[in-house]
Amino acid sequence: MKNKKAFCRSPKPRISHWLLGIGVLLVGQCRLSAQEKTEVVRPKPEEVVVPEGLDEIAAKQHIAIQSMTAPWGYWGTRPDSYSSWTNHSNRLIPVYVFGGNLEAYTGSNSIYRDAERLKALYGREPVNTLNPSADYADQTDIYRLQRAAIESGKKKYVFLVVFDGMDWQTTWAAANYRNRAVAYTQGRGTGLVFQDYTRCPTDFGYIVTSSLGEEVDTDVDAQIDKKESTKFGGYDHRLGGSAPWESYSDPQYLIGRNQQSGHVVTDSSSSASSMTAGAKILNGAINVKPDRTHTETIAQWVQRDKGFAVGTVTSVPICHATPAAAYAVNVSRDDYQDLSRDMLGLPSVTHKNKPYPGLDVVLGGGYGEIAKSNAGQGENFIEGNRYLADVDRDAVDVDKGGQDAKYVLAQRTSGQSGSQVLANSVQKAIDGKHRLLGFFGTKNGHLPFQTANGDYRPVATVKGIEEYSAEDLAENPKLSELTQAAIDVLSSRSDRFWLMVEAGDVDWANHANDIDSAIGAVFSGEQAVSAIFRWIEKREAWDDSLVIVTADHGHYFNLVKPEALIPNAR
Repeated sequence: MKNKKAFCRSPKPRISHWLLGIGVLLVGQCRLSAQEKTEVVRPKPEEVVVPEGLDEIAAKQHIAIQSMTAPWGYWGTRPDSYSSWTNHSNRLIPVYVFGGNLEAYTGSNSIYRDAERLKALYGREPVNTLNPSADYADQTDIYRLQRAAIESGKKKYVFLVVFDGMDWQTTWAAANYRNRAVAYTQGRGTGLVFQDYTRCPTDFGYIVTSSLGEEVDTDVDAQIDKKESTKFGGYDHRLGGSAPWESYSDPQYLIGRNQQSGHVVTDSSSSASSMTAGAKILNGAINVKPDRTHTETIAQWVQRDKGFAVGTVTSVPICHATPAAAYAVNVSRDDYQDLSRDMLGLPSVTHKNKPYPGLDVVLGGGYGEIAKSNAGQGENFIEGNRYLADVDRDAVDVDKGGQDAKYVLAQRTSGQSGSQVLANSVQKAIDGKHRLLGFFGTKNGHLPFQTANGDYRPVATVKGIEEYSAEDLAENPKLSELTQAAIDVLSSRSDRFWLMVEAGDVDWANHANDIDSAIGAVFSGEQAVSAIFRWIEKREAWDDSLVIVTADHGHYFNLVKPEALIPNAR
């Protein structure tokens, strides 16, 4: 499986690649006449041989990829093809709130009922977006909900849990597997911890995730857009539905291909910035508007004005779009090393002379990913790790940096348990009153992907097959462990804190059209949510806590026969 950047966008063409392609074309031209009529012949589902040892969901995934068809579901707009779309969609996204509610942003208070508020949000009134009966909120309301809770003085532990790419359909698939039954067909649902939890006031709603506009070419060194966006966001409920479980009237609309309402489908950088900074921005950007204005994130604000400790946790690289949007600023989500510098309080391309203070906790993947070329990261790219330059890592490490170094480094270490490495570093950070940086991962920079049955044995996908060694599994902690580590360090640094937790592997599984890993990723994120709930319960702190569980965007999985995901179903 390739990295998320490869899933979401095609690389920019290079002259050398073009010339090579011409050469290959000329050499192979004489063979085209014999090959051009050759079609890939795939076996029928019943003809696919299933490898020994696969559980039922893994077997279904394997059969679907080999035959490229599945009677129980498909990704995209073509029911006859298991995979006809591997990107995001404009589906409405579920929001689960604990210790608060969505009343100020839904129903009669929906921004989508008010033309003037829509115009202020998008910079124009989006076509076919005004809906006098809208019950849904906007993604930027997630920011407003957090801010209002903190400003009220009642909430001092705020958790934003982002299941990257988890739409209602993905949650439904996981719940059907967990419930061993199709327990619901609409609404909040049941079976998962964040669906069933009732030990505090809780609410459920859904949001529009569309961005300000399409991604444009940028100059990361100058931090400018090279042109203006020409395609814009919005949401047409007539085409996409008024609730996440409603059928759409135009399957092409949800991927931005309707001629009358061609609303841009968001990417993770824009959508995450909506939740952390409360503003619509262009796809591909992190907390910066087209006029080059930087938006202030909730983490920056509470760190400066409210005395909060702040942190991020993710199962994918530490500076990927969603965690980066919690704190960093850049015209390009792909300028990874600079995003890490912002997050760690180092000088960056956007803050050359006056860096941010830095997050108190930064935990996630990225370890072992080496890059020799800058790949769009600008002139200050340093050869080596793609996500965190070695010199930057060492500069913030209290064991290697100077007197200004602030972080205890927990890094994947050969022959050592990732859980123990993390635990030791947590204790060292607490004892020394330091910050914590955790840097783990397998090939492609992420933590091992859990599958539906929890065996970490992904099977075939449209992006390839993930394979993990015994060392990969032993030397990396789980997302839930990273979450608990972050809570422990943050709570030692202040009597109030803000934490983002991202289950990023949900998105990567959906990009790969992998139902097995998508379900497993939901369960992995669920374990992180459980860790948060346990910590709050232990301290009887629900009056002081706000937990928001949501996603940054949806994908395009269509579950035709939900009963097919029930283990041992006949």
